Amino acid sequence: MKHISIEGSSKTVSQLIMGGDHFSESKYDLVSSLLDTFLANGGNTVDTAHQYGEDGASEKAIGRWMKERGNREQVVILTKGAHHDETGRRVNPQAITHDITESLKRLQTDYLDMWALHRDDPNVPVEVVIDVLNEHMNAGRIRAIGASNWSYERIQAANEYARSQGMKGFTFSSTNLSLAKMIVPRWEGCVAADEATCAWHAKTGLPLLSWSSLGGGFMAGRFSPEQRDNEEMVRTYYSEANWQRLERTKELAAQKGIPFVQLALAYVLHQPFPTCALVAAYSAQELHNNLAATDTTLSPEEVRWLEYGEQ
Repeated sequence: MKHISIEGSSKTVSQLIMGGDHFSESKYDLVSSLLDTFLANGGNTVDTAHQYGEDGASEKAIGRWMKERGNREQVVILTKGAHHDETGRRVNPQAITHDITESLKRLQTDYLDMWALHRDDPNVPVEVVIDVLNEHMNAGRIRAIGASNWSYERIQAANEYARSQGMKGFTFSSTNLSLAKMIVPRWEGCVAADEATCAWHAKTGLPLLSWSSLGGGFMAGRFSPEQRDNEEMVRTYYSEANWQRLERTKELAAQKGIPFVQLALAYVLHQPFPTCALVAAYSAQELHNNLAATDTTLSPEEVRWLEYGEQ
């Protein structure tokens, strides 16, 4: 499996990142089996968040697995925090420090390879965020910082401030990037990589770690134009352009003799800037299908054809 470099992290990051949002200790046998297989096949990066699962179930399961295997130095942990909750927006120094502290305890580690703001609050100055995150990096609790669901303009502003103060800025972004393009945001504050965002990543070289790389299952073929019981999917992804992208993906996959889901994931990994795909697996077969995407090669012309069709 290919890996990319994230500035600040002492370890390279596997292009396929294991999504751990559904992990819990109640499913620990499955979780540990999936993680063992992932690691054995060249994957090393696991995505989680302070808010995933009741009382941090996802982080606790990952922490237990690392402790039992004694493999902390072989694993890259990406966790997130400062997500909004019933009390309101939480992009502030107190919430950031609280979530980092709890994540360290749950994961049974004294450092986090990568930590990202899970949401943004445009009303909070970037200076406030950069200042507190640099305090945690200077203390050794975090090695690299990033932002999930932040616009590239906000990330750029944060990094310009960091540079002006001789501080460390964001070295990765985690937004949605998929062949299935959102018509409207899936939820308030959701950020998907549009053409301007991708152009900015190509210009700066900042890595993009894509969540929901299969468009909520759209590019996995879980939906059809006649199936309209999932209101969120209909509202977000049901467009003629997306159905055509799905058909082109199936066509090219058939020519290559591979599953079309594998090709849809490969699209994310063949951008003109560093990318990783965050993908959850609920079974050994799903994991093997995901892993196979890292061996799939696409030319720039094929990538463009999948997205836009004949030009």
